Amino acid sequence: MDAVDRAILFQLQQDGRLSNVDLSARVGLSPTPCLRRVRNLEEAGIIQGYHADLDPTAIGRGFQVLVQANMMIKDQSTIEAFEDQVREFPEI
Repeated sequence: MDAVDRAILFQLQQDGRLSNVDLSARVGLSPTPCLRRVRNLEEAGIIQGYHADLDPTAIGRGFQVLVQANMMIKDQSTIEAFEDQVREFPEI
């Protein structure tokens, strides 16, 4: 990963909806090599996806809850099983 790749990542973190033309202009590349780099970053798993930043209040989730779980059995398999279960909840 070089400075141009880092610039692409920075710009996409600021605005994931940038068109390739706008992105390429911001990082100083022509559109074709810029798109090639973005696709390489996606295929390498560096860019894992694009998402919308939602207003929690507008979708009925206007508060956050912090929960601490204390496990009676603290072996690796128990912890992994717990993590697997809570990962199924989209809210977490």
